[in-house]
Amino acid sequence: MSSSVTLDPTLDALRRVEHEVATLMRRARRAVADRARLVHPDLQPVGYLVLVQVDEDGPVRGSAVCETLQLDKGAVSRTLQHLIELGLVDRTPDPDDGRATLVSVSAEGRRRVRGVDAERRELLARRFDGWDERDLEGVADALQRYNGSFESEPEVPLTGAPDA
Repeated sequence: MSSSVTLDPTLDALRRVEHEVATLMRRARRAVADRARLVHPDLQPVGYLVLVQVDEDGPVRGSAVCETLQLDKGAVSRTLQHLIELGLVDRTPDPDDGRATLVSVSAEGRRRVRGVDAERRELLARRFDGWDERDLEGVADALQRYNGSFESEPEVPLTGAPDA
């Protein structure tokens, strides 16, 4: 028997989970890029993520978007400016601090995001066509448990490739 064959079923299952999560992440990145183009042909994926976050949290300061999405202040500032230029986001003075501004999704931005949301839900319904409610709940529960695992302990940075 070759020494490269693993006999640990847990390790095999973890490798399978890792593979499926990586596949899901690649598809999610592609989906975000597609949604960005559906909202506006000049919108980049990060712009879509910022737009959706502002829609969820707004009106909000740019610094809050940075914190929530864990993005650089300069990148968020440039992205918000682009969203404003595209007419998807509005900027208003912060009533609690005249030196600061708040951003919120414009009526046009909201209309476009809602349209993409509706298309996304239709696609999801087609992808899960034939799945019963119990199976769907199982997927949701497993994803919730997996996502919750990131909140219970700090993420451990990767230390690099193992020694050869």
